[in-house]
Amino acid sequence: MSEAVPIKLACLDLAGAAIGDIATVERAFSEAIATQGIVPGTGAYARAMVHVHRSRGCPKIDVFRGIFPDNEAQAQAANLTFERSYEGTIERTGLVPMPGVTEVIDKLRGSGVQVAIITGFSRSTLGRALSVLGWDDKIDLAISPEDAGRGRPWPDMILHAVLRLGIEDVRQVAVAGDSENDMLAGRRAGASVVAGVMTGAHSRERLLKGGATHILDSMSDFSALVLSEDLGAHQATASAR
Repeated sequence: MSEAVPIKLACLDLAGAAIGDIATVERAFSEAIATQGIVPGTGAYARAMVHVHRSRGCPKIDVFRGIFPDNEAQAQAANLTFERSYEGTIERTGLVPMPGVTEVIDKLRGSGVQVAIITGFSRSTLGRALSVLGWDDKIDLAISPEDAGRGRPWPDMILHAVLRLGIEDVRQVAVAGDSENDMLAGRRAGASVVAGVMTGAHSRERLLKGGATHILDSMSDFSALVLSEDLGAHQATASAR
């Protein structure tokens, strides 16, 4: 049986796991690609939105590069429109944390677990979202793909948090997210807990395909999992899969 390793760092995905803004994100994508001639009601639009859904959790600029693979200028223009649309919407309407998330963060940090927010948003959009939420002092670190080099499904952002926050062992990391790409990043980083949350983009099957060690109905269950006295058994089970 594997030695139990206490969790010292929780890496939480932002959109879809910590905050419930799936519709806002998809609307911003729709507006962004429309400026580049891909409009609702067309086959090109349907294919683009399938790509958006499949790529949830990835850096937004990478998503647009997938939609416009031969035109970097179009990808950059669409990304800029996305950022303006999303940031404008949250400034007008605000952002609402998923039920129980604020309590989860407080409980984790109160128990000595550091909390990092990880996202596919740009540094600018991430900063605006945290400001709207009032979370600047509520977490230990916030990371965008620009900070780490590569975004999900690569493990770079999680490993960046490990280095920045002085975590000794990647097994001391727990990851929570709502997409297959979140799960892939967590497993590639070596996290002991990679929890798929059923409140966002991808199905249970997609989360398990990405390597989820646990499936949670909501983020409100995450702190109980991370702080569980039986976590060592969970870790041993996960490592045997």
